[in-house]
Amino acid sequence: MKQEVKTESAQSAKGLLSQALIVNGFIYTAGFIHLTADGKLVEGSVEDRFRQVMRNIEEVLKAANVDLNDIIKVTLYVTDISILAELNPLYVTYFQEPFPVREAVCVKALPLGASIEMSVIAKGQ
Repeated sequence: MKQEVKTESAQSAKGLLSQALIVNGFIYTAGFIHLTADGKLVEGSVEDRFRQVMRNIEEVLKAANVDLNDIIKVTLYVTDISILAELNPLYVTYFQEPFPVREAVCVKALPLGASIEMSVIAKGQ
C-alpha cells in the first residue's frame, strides 16, 4: 500500500507526479529542482539554487513527518559536474554522520532549464 505526500510549500507538478510516496515505511521523493512553490526558477549562485532544492526536499519530508536526518539515499543530478566542488561543502551542512549514501550524475539537461535536481529516500518512523 502506498500513501501520497502533498504540501503546498514545495514545487509540485499536479496531475503529472506525486511529490513523494510512503511505501512500507520508506519515503520516496520526486526529483526537486530549484523551483519555488509558486513556480519560479531560482537563478543565481550554486548556493542559491541548491538551497532552494533543499527547501523543497525539507518541506516534503516535513509533510511526511520525517526530516533530513531520516534520509538514507540521495540522487543528485547536475548539468555541469564542475559545480560539485562548490556544492559539496554546502551539501554536508544539511546532514550529520553517518551521511546518506549519494550518487551524483551529470546529465545533458534538466526540466525547465534547471541545473540541479535531487531526489531522496528516507526512512519513516
